[in-house]
Amino acid sequence: MSRPADAPPAGGPRAPRPAGIDPRGPRFAAAITATLLAVAVFLALLGTSTDPAAGLAARLGDPAFVLLAVLAVLFAWGAGAPGSAPWGVLFRRLIRPRLDPPTDLEDPRPPRFAQAVGLVVVGIGLLLHGAGVPYALPVAAAAAFLAAFLNAAFALCLGCELYLLLTRAGILRTS
Repeated sequence: MSRPADAPPAGGPRAPRPAGIDPRGPRFAAAITATLLAVAVFLALLGTSTDPAAGLAARLGDPAFVLLAVLAVLFAWGAGAPGSAPWGVLFRRLIRPRLDPPTDLEDPRPPRFAQAVGLVVVGIGLLLHGAGVPYALPVAAAAAFLAAFLNAAFALCLGCELYLLLTRAGILRTS
C-alpha cells in the first residue's frame, strides 16, 4: 500500500512536498521523446557526425543536430517550466480526460530533475558535435533514447532514480 503524495514520510515530518502529478504524464512525454530520439540517432548515423572532416556549418546544419537542439530546448522547458511544457499540456488536455483518475500521484521533483539530466546529456552531445568530435551526436542521442525508452516502456526513470540517490546521499537538498 502506498502513501498519499502529501503524507509525511516515515520517521517524521520534512519539508512539504509539491502537489503530486499523474505518473502517466511523464511516461507519455518519455514515449514521444524516445521516438524523436530514435529518429535523431538514425539521422546522426547518416549525417556529418561520422565525418571528422565536416566543417562547422555542415555540422550545425545537420538534421540530427537540429532535431537534438530542439529536444534540448524541450528538455530545458520541461526542467524549467514543466506545467507549460508541450508534452505535458498535450497529455493533460487530450489524454488524461479519457483515462481513469490515477491511483497514486508522484512527486514532480524527480521527473523535473530527469529533464535536466536529459538536457545535460543532449547538450554535451551537441557541444562535442559542434567541436567536431566524431560520433558524439549519435552516442548522446542513444544515451538519452535509452533513458527515455526505459521510462516509457517500463516506468523506470533513470533521472528520477539519480535524483533519489543524490537526495538520500545529501548531495541534493529537497527544501
